[in-house]
Amino acid sequence: MTAPAATVAVLPPAVWRARRAAHEERVDRWLTPHLERRRTGVRHPVEDFLFTYYSYRPAQLRRWHPGAGVALDDADVAGFGRDYRVTPDGVTVDTEALRGRRAESVAWIHDLLTRTAGRPAHLGCFGMHEWAMVYRQTQDEIRHNAWPLRLSPAETAATVEANRIRCSHFDAFRFFTAPARPLNLLQPTRAAQAANEQPGCLHANMDLYKWAYKLSPLVPAELVADCFELAREIRTLDMRASPYDLAALGHPPVRVETPEGRSEYAVLQRGFAERAAPLRERLVAECRRHLPASDG
Repeated sequence: MTAPAATVAVLPPAVWRARRAAHEERVDRWLTPHLERRRTGVRHPVEDFLFTYYSYRPAQLRRWHPGAGVALDDADVAGFGRDYRVTPDGVTVDTEALRGRRAESVAWIHDLLTRTAGRPAHLGCFGMHEWAMVYRQTQDEIRHNAWPLRLSPAETAATVEANRIRCSHFDAFRFFTAPARPLNLLQPTRAAQAANEQPGCLHANMDLYKWAYKLSPLVPAELVADCFELAREIRTLDMRASPYDLAALGHPPVRVETPEGRSEYAVLQRGFAERAAPLRERLVAECRRHLPASDG
Protein backbone atom coordinates (compact mmCIF):
# COMPACT_ATOMS: atom_id res chain seq x y z
CA MET A 1 0.00 0.00 0.00
CA THR A 2 1.43 3.34 -1.03
CA ALA A 3 1.12 6.64 0.80
CA PRO A 4 -2.04 8.61 0.00
CA ALA A 5 -1.80 11.28 -2.67
CA ALA A 6 -0.78 14.64 -1.25
CA THR A 7 -3.15 17.60 -1.35
CA VAL A 8 -2.09 19.91 -4.15
CA ALA A 9 -1.43 23.55 -3.32
CA VAL A 10 -1.66 25.74 -6.42
CA LEU A 11 0.83 28.60 -6.60
CA PRO A 12 -0.03 31.53 -8.89
CA PRO A 13 2.72 32.69 -11.27
CA ALA A 14 3.74 35.74 -9.24
CA VAL A 15 4.24 33.62 -6.12
CA TRP A 16 6.24 30.73 -7.54
CA ARG A 17 8.36 32.97 -9.76
CA ALA A 18 9.25 35.12 -6.75
CA ARG A 19 10.22 32.02 -4.77
CA ARG A 20 12.35 30.78 -7.63
CA ALA A 21 14.10 34.14 -8.02
CA ALA A 22 14.76 34.37 -4.27
CA HIS A 23 16.27 30.87 -4.25
CA GLU A 24 18.53 31.62 -7.21
CA GLU A 25 19.70 34.89 -5.67
CA ARG A 26 20.44 33.13 -2.39
CA VAL A 27 22.52 30.30 -3.85
CA ASP A 28 24.33 32.56 -6.31
CA ARG A 29 26.15 34.09 -3.34
CA TRP A 30 27.79 30.69 -2.85
CA LEU A 31 28.00 29.56 -6.46
CA THR A 32 29.48 32.61 -8.15
CA PRO A 33 32.78 32.67 -6.19
CA HIS A 34 33.15 28.90 -6.53
CA LEU A 35 32.61 28.96 -10.28
CA GLU A 36 35.08 31.81 -10.65
CA ARG A 37 37.71 29.87 -8.68
CA ARG A 38 37.04 26.82 -10.81
CA ARG A 39 37.47 28.88 -13.97
CA THR A 40 40.82 30.26 -12.80
CA GLY A 41 42.10 27.03 -11.26
CA VAL A 42 42.17 28.35 -7.69
CA ARG A 43 41.32 25.91 -4.89
CA HIS A 44 39.78 26.76 -1.54
CA PRO A 45 39.80 23.98 1.10
CA VAL A 46 36.77 25.40 2.91
CA GLU A 47 34.51 27.09 0.37
CA ASP A 48 34.88 24.49 -2.40
CA PHE A 49 34.47 21.37 -0.28
CA LEU A 50 30.71 20.99 -0.62
CA PHE A 51 31.00 21.19 -4.40
CA THR A 52 33.81 18.65 -4.69
CA TYR A 53 32.98 16.15 -1.95
CA TYR A 54 29.26 15.89 -2.67
CA SER A 55 27.83 14.88 -6.04
CA TYR A 56 25.25 17.66 -6.42
CA ARG A 57 26.42 20.02 -9.15
CA PRO A 58 26.18 23.82 -8.86
CA ALA A 59 23.50 23.94 -11.57
CA GLN A 60 21.42 21.42 -9.64
CA LEU A 61 21.67 23.40 -6.42
CA ARG A 62 20.58 26.54 -8.26
CA ARG A 63 17.54 24.89 -9.84
CA TRP A 64 14.39 25.67 -7.89
CA HIS A 65 11.84 22.97 -6.99
CA PRO A 66 8.59 23.62 -5.13
CA GLY A 67 8.49 20.14 -3.58
CA ALA A 68 5.82 17.47 -3.84
CA GLY A 69 2.16 18.38 -3.66
CA VAL A 70 2.56 21.81 -5.24
CA ALA A 71 1.25 22.83 -8.66
CA LEU A 72 2.64 25.81 -10.54
CA ASP A 73 0.05 27.74 -12.49
CA ASP A 74 1.11 28.96 -15.95
CA ALA A 75 4.42 27.08 -15.88
CA ASP A 76 6.17 25.35 -18.78
CA VAL A 77 6.90 21.74 -17.89
CA ALA A 78 9.91 21.75 -20.22
CA GLY A 79 11.60 24.18 -17.87
CA PHE A 80 11.45 21.77 -14.93
CA GLY A 81 12.53 18.42 -16.33
CA ARG A 82 11.49 14.80 -16.54
CA ASP A 83 10.39 14.54 -12.91
CA TYR A 84 7.44 16.85 -13.55
CA ARG A 85 4.08 16.43 -15.26
CA VAL A 86 1.22 18.62 -16.41
CA THR A 87 -2.07 18.50 -14.50
CA PRO A 88 -5.26 20.58 -14.70
CA ASP A 89 -3.90 22.61 -11.76
CA GLY A 90 -0.54 23.28 -13.39
CA VAL A 91 2.95 21.77 -13.53
CA THR A 92 3.77 19.56 -10.57
CA VAL A 93 6.34 17.02 -9.40
CA ASP A 94 5.45 13.54 -10.66
CA THR A 95 5.20 12.24 -7.12
CA GLU A 96 3.90 8.77 -7.88
CA ALA A 97 6.62 8.02 -10.43
CA LEU A 98 9.34 9.26 -8.08
CA ARG A 99 7.97 7.24 -5.19
CA GLY A 100 8.17 4.17 -7.34
CA ARG A 101 11.76 4.79 -8.43
CA ARG A 102 13.06 5.97 -5.07
CA ALA A 103 11.14 3.85 -2.58
CA GLU A 104 14.24 2.05 -1.30
CA SER A 105 16.31 5.23 -1.05
CA VAL A 106 13.60 7.17 0.80
CA ALA A 107 13.15 4.32 3.27
CA TRP A 108 16.91 4.11 3.87
CA ILE A 109 17.26 7.86 4.45
CA HIS A 110 14.24 7.85 6.76
CA ASP A 111 15.70 5.02 8.83
CA LEU A 112 19.12 6.68 9.09
CA LEU A 113 17.78 10.09 10.08
CA THR A 114 15.22 8.72 12.52
CA ARG A 115 17.75 6.53 14.31
CA THR A 116 20.30 9.34 14.40
CA ALA A 117 17.78 11.76 15.89
CA GLY A 118 16.87 9.22 18.58
CA ARG A 119 20.37 9.14 20.07
CA PRO A 120 21.95 11.61 22.52
CA ALA A 121 24.50 13.98 21.00
CA HIS A 122 28.12 13.05 21.70
CA LEU A 123 30.30 16.16 21.87
CA GLY A 124 33.65 14.74 22.90
CA CYS A 125 35.36 14.15 19.56
CA PHE A 126 37.00 17.62 19.43
CA GLY A 127 37.51 17.36 15.68
CA MET A 128 40.17 14.68 15.95
CA HIS A 129 38.93 13.06 12.74
CA GLU A 130 40.71 15.73 10.67
CA TRP A 131 43.91 15.12 12.60
CA ALA A 132 43.61 11.38 12.02
CA MET A 133 43.46 12.08 8.28
CA VAL A 134 47.01 13.47 8.34
CA TYR A 135 48.42 11.26 11.10
CA ARG A 136 51.99 10.14 10.30
CA GLN A 137 51.94 11.72 6.84
CA THR A 138 54.46 14.09 5.28
CA GLN A 139 53.49 17.52 3.96
CA ASP A 140 53.46 16.12 0.42
CA GLU A 141 51.12 13.29 1.40
CA ILE A 142 48.42 15.28 3.20
CA ARG A 143 45.19 15.96 1.38
CA HIS A 144 45.35 19.77 1.35
CA ASN A 145 49.09 19.97 0.86
CA ALA A 146 48.97 23.50 -0.50
CA TRP A 147 48.39 24.58 3.08
CA PRO A 148 50.82 24.07 5.98
CA LEU A 149 50.06 22.27 9.20
CA ARG A 150 49.98 24.40 12.34
CA LEU A 151 52.19 21.98 14.25
CA SER A 152 55.17 19.87 13.30
CA PRO A 153 54.50 16.28 12.14
CA ALA A 154 55.71 14.99 15.51
CA GLU A 155 53.46 17.41 17.43
CA THR A 156 50.51 16.57 15.21
CA ALA A 157 51.01 12.86 15.84
CA ALA A 158 51.37 13.46 19.57
CA THR A 159 48.06 15.35 19.60
CA VAL A 160 46.31 12.42 17.95
CA GLU A 161 47.86 9.96 20.37
CA ALA A 162 47.03 12.07 23.44
CA ASN A 163 43.32 12.38 22.60
CA ARG A 164 40.79 9.59 22.42
CA ILE A 165 39.43 9.33 18.88
CA ARG A 166 35.80 8.25 18.81
CA CYS A 167 34.69 8.92 15.25
CA SER A 168 31.31 7.33 14.47
CA HIS A 169 31.00 8.58 10.90
CA PHE A 170 32.07 6.12 8.23
CA ASP A 171 32.71 8.72 5.53
CA ALA A 172 35.13 10.53 7.85
CA PHE A 173 36.72 7.35 9.16
CA ARG A 174 37.43 6.03 5.66
CA PHE A 175 39.85 8.94 5.12
CA PHE A 176 41.90 8.14 8.23
CA THR A 177 45.47 7.19 7.50
CA ALA A 178 46.22 3.49 7.93
CA PRO A 179 48.12 3.94 11.23
CA ALA A 180 45.31 6.14 12.62
CA ARG A 181 42.47 3.66 12.08
CA PRO A 182 43.40 1.33 14.98
CA LEU A 183 43.43 4.36 17.30
CA ASN A 184 39.72 4.96 16.77
CA LEU A 185 37.53 3.50 19.50
CA LEU A 186 34.98 2.57 16.85
CA GLN A 187 35.46 0.87 13.52
CA PRO A 188 32.47 2.22 11.55
CA THR A 189 31.38 0.55 8.33
CA ARG A 190 28.94 1.50 5.60
CA ALA A 191 26.67 -1.38 6.59
CA ALA A 192 26.51 -0.16 10.18
CA GLN A 193 26.04 3.52 9.32
CA ALA A 194 22.51 3.78 10.71
CA ALA A 195 23.62 2.03 13.90
CA ASN A 196 26.52 4.44 14.50
CA GLU A 197 25.61 7.98 13.49
CA GLN A 198 24.73 10.44 16.22
CA PRO A 199 23.35 14.01 16.15
CA GLY A 200 26.40 15.74 17.60
CA CYS A 201 28.67 14.64 14.76
CA LEU A 202 29.72 17.49 12.49
CA HIS A 203 29.82 15.23 9.45
CA ALA A 204 26.41 13.67 10.14
CA ASN A 205 24.96 17.18 10.34
CA MET A 206 26.84 18.28 7.24
CA ASP A 207 25.37 15.27 5.44
CA LEU A 208 21.84 16.60 5.91
CA TYR A 209 22.62 18.48 2.71
CA LYS A 210 23.28 15.18 0.94
CA TRP A 211 20.05 13.60 2.14
CA ALA A 212 18.10 16.72 1.16
CA TYR A 213 19.37 16.77 -2.40
CA LYS A 214 18.92 13.01 -2.76
CA LEU A 215 15.25 13.56 -1.90
CA SER A 216 14.95 16.41 -4.41
CA PRO A 217 12.66 17.31 -6.17
CA LEU A 218 10.28 15.71 -3.68
CA VAL A 219 11.48 18.33 -1.17
CA PRO A 220 11.51 22.10 -1.73
CA ALA A 221 14.73 23.64 -3.00
CA GLU A 222 14.63 26.02 -0.03
CA LEU A 223 15.13 23.04 2.32
CA VAL A 224 18.10 21.85 0.28
CA ALA A 225 19.57 25.36 0.48
CA ASP A 226 18.96 25.51 4.25
CA CYS A 227 20.93 22.28 4.66
CA PHE A 228 23.67 23.54 2.34
CA GLU A 229 24.02 26.74 4.35
CA LEU A 230 24.39 24.80 7.60
CA ALA A 231 26.87 22.39 6.01
CA ARG A 232 28.93 25.32 4.75
CA GLU A 233 29.23 26.76 8.26
CA ILE A 234 30.03 23.35 9.73
CA ARG A 235 32.80 22.87 7.20
CA THR A 236 34.32 26.14 8.38
CA LEU A 237 34.52 24.88 11.96
CA ASP A 238 35.75 21.51 10.73
CA MET A 239 38.75 23.14 9.08
CA ARG A 240 39.35 25.75 11.79
CA ALA A 241 39.71 22.86 14.25
CA SER A 242 41.85 20.85 11.86
CA PRO A 243 45.67 20.72 11.95
CA TYR A 244 45.84 23.01 8.90
CA ASP A 245 46.86 26.65 9.18
CA LEU A 246 44.15 28.54 7.28
CA ALA A 247 44.55 31.90 9.00
CA ALA A 248 45.55 33.45 5.67
CA LEU A 249 42.06 32.59 4.40
CA GLY A 250 40.44 34.40 7.31
CA HIS A 251 39.87 31.26 9.39
CA PRO A 252 41.66 31.54 12.75
CA PRO A 253 42.26 28.16 14.36
CA VAL A 254 40.24 26.54 17.09
CA ARG A 255 43.21 25.06 18.93
CA VAL A 256 41.76 21.70 19.92
CA GLU A 257 45.23 20.59 20.98
CA THR A 258 44.65 22.78 24.08
CA PRO A 259 41.99 22.51 26.85
CA GLU A 260 40.68 25.98 25.93
CA GLY A 261 40.34 25.03 22.28
CA ARG A 262 38.51 21.82 23.11
CA SER A 263 36.03 23.77 25.25
CA GLU A 264 35.47 26.25 22.42
CA TYR A 265 34.97 23.43 19.94
CA ALA A 266 32.39 21.66 22.14
CA VAL A 267 30.33 24.85 22.48
CA LEU A 268 30.32 25.41 18.72
CA GLN A 269 29.60 21.75 18.04
CA ARG A 270 26.59 21.85 20.37
CA GLY A 271 25.28 24.90 18.56
CA PHE A 272 25.45 23.12 15.22
CA ALA A 273 23.72 20.06 16.68
CA GLU A 274 20.88 22.26 17.90
CA ARG A 275 20.55 23.94 14.50
CA ALA A 276 20.67 20.61 12.67
CA ALA A 277 17.89 19.01 14.73
CA PRO A 278 14.94 20.86 13.11
CA LEU A 279 16.39 20.32 9.63
CA ARG A 280 16.65 16.60 10.35
CA GLU A 281 13.05 16.64 11.58
CA ARG A 282 11.91 18.35 8.39
CA LEU A 283 13.67 15.74 6.27
CA VAL A 284 12.17 12.91 8.30
CA ALA A 285 8.71 14.44 7.81
CA GLU A 286 9.32 14.71 4.06
CA CYS A 287 10.38 11.06 3.93
CA ARG A 288 7.24 9.98 5.80
CA ARG A 289 5.08 11.66 3.18
CA HIS A 290 6.47 9.27 0.59
CA LEU A 291 6.80 6.01 2.50
CA PRO A 292 4.23 3.24 2.07
CA ALA A 293 1.44 3.88 4.54
CA SER A 294 2.33 0.76 6.56
CA ASP A 295 5.92 2.06 7.04
CA GLY A 296 5.23 5.71 7.76
